[in-house]
Amino acid sequence: MIDNHFRPHLPKLTRKLIRLYRFVGVTPNQITILSLFVSFGAAYLVATQSFLSALALWWLGRLFDGTDGIFARETNQATDFGAFLDILCDMASYSAMVIGFNFAFPELHFIWMFIIFLYVLCITGALALGSFEDGKPGLKKDNRGLRLAAGIAEGGETGIAYSAFLLFPGQIHILSLIWSAILIVTVLARAVLARKEL
Repeated sequence: MIDNHFRPHLPKLTRKLIRLYRFVGVTPNQITILSLFVSFGAAYLVATQSFLSALALWWLGRLFDGTDGIFARETNQATDFGAFLDILCDMASYSAMVIGFNFAFPELHFIWMFIIFLYVLCITGALALGSFEDGKPGLKKDNRGLRLAAGIAEGGETGIAYSAFLLFPGQIHILSLIWSAILIVTVLARAVLARKEL
């Protein structure tokens, strides 16, 4: 939900990082893969209960993830495969963190399993509805390689939820339930929107 408001401002805020990418000579897809491995590192730190270090590494990975597409477009390297790789690595990153939380808080095992289940429904709904919406007249285009239908729980909200988990581990039970409820509302809202639009 907050992603669409923040995305237009990101190119201006990350100019120096984009220049660094150019200087180093990396490709956008390499940045995407780097974001995945940084997120895996964050998930490992979650599992070992190094929560503040995990938080820092998680947002570093999100910074890489948020700038790979900008870099690709600014250097004329944007491809359909890059868009595919980006969403694949995003979902792997989000899920890896949930696995890390499962190790850190095994007493909430069934909640973590339920969150993974809801992630499957969220991304399926976003991609399916987005593909039907793509090309329809009157719908605002964005700069992503794949069109994702809007929802309450997107990348920004996921990052905020993980930050809350890591900053307030003593409240993890209620926070994970709140996040589950937000995911449920997202799935249902997309289903209602699909019924209306399709």
